[in-house]
Amino acid sequence: MSKLIPYACLALFGAHLPASAQDAAAADQAPAVAPAQSAAPARAIPQVTISGGRADDMTERRNSTAGKQVYGREELDRNGDTSLGDVLKRLPGVTIGGRAGRGGDVRMRGLGSGYTQVLLNGERPPAGFSMESLSPDQVERVEVMRGPIAEHSTRAIAGTINIVLRDGYQQRDIQLKVSDSIEQGRHSPNVSVTMPGKIGALTYSFSGSIGEHRQHDQTQTVNQDLRDDGVVTKQQLIQNSSAGTSQNLHLTPRLSYKFDNGDTLNFQPFVMASRGDNTSHSVLEQSIGDIAPEYHVEDGATHSSSTFVRGFGNWIHRLGGPAKLDVKFGFGMGRRDSDALRYQYDTAGNPPNRITDTDATRDRSANTGGKYTSPLGQGHMLAAGWDLEGTHRVQTRTSLEQPKADQPAHPRFPESGDDLSADTRRVAVFAQDEWDITPQWAAYVGARWEGIRTTSDRPTGTISNTSSVFSPLLHGVWRIPGFTKDQVRMSLTKSYKSPNVQDLIAVPALSRLNSATSPDRTGNPNLKPELATGLDLAYEHYLGRSGILSASAFVRDIDNLIRRQLSQPGPPDARCAAAPESRCWVSTPTNIGHARTSGIELEAKFQLVELFEDAPAIDFRSNYSHFWSRVDGISGPDNRLDQQPKQTANIGLDYRMKALPLTLGGSFNWTPPIRVMTSESVTAQTVQRQVVETSRKRVLDMYALWKMTPQTQLRISASNLLADDASGDNLVYTSKPPELGLAQMSSSLNPTYTVWSVRLETKF
Repeated sequence: MSKLIPYACLALFGAHLPASAQDAAAADQAPAVAPAQSAAPARAIPQVTISGGRADDMTERRNSTAGKQVYGREELDRNGDTSLGDVLKRLPGVTIGGRAGRGGDVRMRGLGSGYTQVLLNGERPPAGFSMESLSPDQVERVEVMRGPIAEHSTRAIAGTINIVLRDGYQQRDIQLKVSDSIEQGRHSPNVSVTMPGKIGALTYSFSGSIGEHRQHDQTQTVNQDLRDDGVVTKQQLIQNSSAGTSQNLHLTPRLSYKFDNGDTLNFQPFVMASRGDNTSHSVLEQSIGDIAPEYHVEDGATHSSSTFVRGFGNWIHRLGGPAKLDVKFGFGMGRRDSDALRYQYDTAGNPPNRITDTDATRDRSANTGGKYTSPLGQGHMLAAGWDLEGTHRVQTRTSLEQPKADQPAHPRFPESGDDLSADTRRVAVFAQDEWDITPQWAAYVGARWEGIRTTSDRPTGTISNTSSVFSPLLHGVWRIPGFTKDQVRMSLTKSYKSPNVQDLIAVPALSRLNSATSPDRTGNPNLKPELATGLDLAYEHYLGRSGILSASAFVRDIDNLIRRQLSQPGPPDARCAAAPESRCWVSTPTNIGHARTSGIELEAKFQLVELFEDAPAIDFRSNYSHFWSRVDGISGPDNRLDQQPKQTANIGLDYRMKALPLTLGGSFNWTPPIRVMTSESVTAQTVQRQVVETSRKRVLDMYALWKMTPQTQLRISASNLLADDASGDNLVYTSKPPELGLAQMSSSLNPTYTVWSVRLETKF
């Protein structure tokens, strides 16, 4: 990295235009001044209105030195989505894991497993936070940054998505939205309200929503063990069904007070509360196999509840002149509880095996930080600051098994019922300089040092992990002379991905049916952070008020890649000692070496009326991405980064009728099948490979918006109209000469469903 920075600086700062060209460009941008002796009549000076509000989304994107895409209320309201994840899946370069309609982890550039940094108001969200449970009505805008910046954590190898909660800076009306979504005849109603106000120097807004969600799912899984000689040694068919109901409450008030000296104090708490009940039924039929299955029929019931509270605050103090100090403070609290009871029946009609699983997790956090900002010389804006954060987690998990009613229940793993406590301390300092070199050139130079220490107390002893990362950052933009709508961006950055707490110190997570394709999961306290050097290049051409054509390319070179490795520890592992060898598989995260990913991303967004006269009022949106990746140490051709697709595409249209107050629109999202060799272990005694494949994903959404009055509108929408089934395959091949090799396969099929929604929106 240190060798590349000087060359990048030369490319940015040394490639100035010739003096004559600079003078000409400056002359083009300077206002024309008529000579004094000119007899030309004086023209009226146009009135200029200066607004204190935020610039519109496209202007903010265009003027940002470090590339940033901004999506405000227009994009959030477009389809009437009830989940923020449904909004994000349509954004350029963003995909959502899991099957359609059920959400999953958010991914930029196709990278899952924590490569994408998700922030809430510029800070890390509370532990256990899920964007699928966040209503778009609580969000003011979404900022997507493909490269890290010093002000935010550089834990952003794929990029950063910053969710900015409602701040009410422009809102004047009370907004009420009432909606109902229907899936398979099951209703999920929701009500949200946003109320702004002002009392003297105090400005406030209140945003809240309450809703209930109902859903039903089915899954069919086939497990098969096949030897090299073609003999099937195990074959199982598992049919699962589940039904659940959950209630949720979101509150996002915001207070802002402006003092007489110009200082401003802001505070915004964020509350999420939910509870749910779920029932499940599973039937396992084994047609081939010497070892009896763990059950034939299983019935279960689960109750869960969670509450998250996060407070965001900052104090802005003017230091004289344009300099200012912005001091942040915050806190967080979270609690999650779940109780699950399962009864397993065998084919002989014996008394059921009773399994009880409970989990109680408590999280607390506190943070502070600050940023000093001041102009420094001509065209420079210097900023420097710090971040401090501390988190504390206490988790108690129990898993008890009672094979017979007259026998006491026994723990299913040694630490069942023991308290696990974990503490994380994070310290960071940063500095950055945004430099307007010439009217055509602007640069952002920054650096951030971040250190993280995690400690955990367990009955087996204390575990600790310490890591630190220094990240130099360089962004630049060149506004092409003579082409006021065109510019080129370049970034050279250092980013990283730290292991999460669960991967470092997790209490074992037991698989329901332990096998090579469904192993137990545990942690590894010796994990190192993944380090990435990134290069980004983009060309942007702006069209009209809100249109853009862009093409970008990126490369990420990753060291200390973390992958989960399969193993069969055997005795003295307590569970393995009592289980058949075929049911003793454990998945453990491990640093395996080096990887590289690259890709191209294309985007087109425009309004036809801004390009052609008398064109229909159609807004067009599309984006396409193609990704390549290679993991060293794993043989090809499928040695890609985990869960990364080769391509993804989105297309959308909105048509505003002239004769009627009606808008029609839709979007289509496509991701092809994904096939990845996730792990490979080759020794003199054993060869083991694992390949995971998921089916293509096609999601078609449509909506109709009827503007009944200037204050009231009705929106009807349908998501996942194609309702494609989602399938997945997991293959683990193991060879131990002179024994015959064994392929253990698991294939699953999950139906998806169309969701119809109706939503009434009004203002007072």
